[in-house]
Amino acid sequence: MADNKKKPEITLDAKLQKIADQIEKLTVVEVADLAKYLEEKFGVSAMPMIAAQAGTTAPAKAGEEAPTEEKTAFNVVLTASGDKKLAVIKAVRELRQDLGLMDAKKMVETPPQELLTGVKKPEAEEAKKKLEEAGATVELK
Repeated sequence: MADNKKKPEITLDAKLQKIADQIEKLTVVEVADLAKYLEEKFGVSAMPMIAAQAGTTAPAKAGEEAPTEEKTAFNVVLTASGDKKLAVIKAVRELRQDLGLMDAKKMVETPPQELLTGVKKPEAEEAKKKLEEAGATVELK
């Protein structure tokens, strides 16, 4: 069987090449432990800088409010089933057709339960309306 590993095109001096060769022989667990050690020892992170920069925003100037982003994805959470459990179970089954009868019953009987995640506002509001008409208490988060 041919060695399909792609060799790095970066050339290292002898000292660094020796370390790199030793690292290549480590198991995945050993590499993870080494990475954790180096992060703690030198106060650095193995996270790419792009990921770290994605969460940062420009600070608001004095007197300006920070712009609020309009939420586009919502989670529909069943907080209480109410008195009409059967109607709520039917509504849950309409919204989540992937659930069997027993799974839907279990969700209704053990609130709070997240029924839909990451749905658009119109779909979330429609689901909330359907569940509330069946007698459930619902939150959009």
